[in-house]
Amino acid sequence: MSGRQVAALEQLWPVYGLRVADAVPFDSAGPFDPAGLFGRRAPLVLEIGSGMGDTTVEMAAADPDRDYLAVEVHTPGIANLLYLVHLHELRNVRIAEGDALDLVELLPPDSVAAVHVFFPDPWPKSRHHKRRLIQPAHVARLRSRLAVGGTLHCATDWAEYAESMRATLDADPGLVNPHDGYAPRPAHRPVTRFERRALAVGRPIADLIYLRR
Repeated sequence: MSGRQVAALEQLWPVYGLRVADAVPFDSAGPFDPAGLFGRRAPLVLEIGSGMGDTTVEMAAADPDRDYLAVEVHTPGIANLLYLVHLHELRNVRIAEGDALDLVELLPPDSVAAVHVFFPDPWPKSRHHKRRLIQPAHVARLRSRLAVGGTLHCATDWAEYAESMRATLDADPGLVNPHDGYAPRPAHRPVTRFERRALAVGRPIADLIYLRR
């Protein structure tokens, strides 16, 4: 990590950070209430795999009426996001360190306005497909946390994974595709670093946007 990132992690983690392993599960013994992280109750966006944080910061800055909870495992990415959040004086971003699916289990059902999964690892080898995030059991867990009408938005530059995602999302009985196929690229989703690299070598980008019934 750069010196700036090290300093951000040391100084800003206590302000904006949450370790998934330390959070209290959502149950009768002590619910995990995301509103406690932000000091207000607002629609919640879950960003799974925030990378270096540029996209999360840009979207949150343009969307101040919603709160963004970014979950990431890559320490330099977490540190960079902390720095950017502080630099832009954003009040509606918090960063969770740990497994995204463990975090999903902590969230109350029907509590999330949107889930963003932008350019997840495609695990291209067949023997690694079981590690992919977008598969039936995981999608069912994500959907259970979405409020009715909430959005599950995925994007990938890997054509085979895009087809797999679409088949999996189409098969989930609690989701509906308002675009009847791949979605037009939404203007509110910033161009990510992964996307720029993909476009530079001619790989098409697929956006998949589904709503909870």
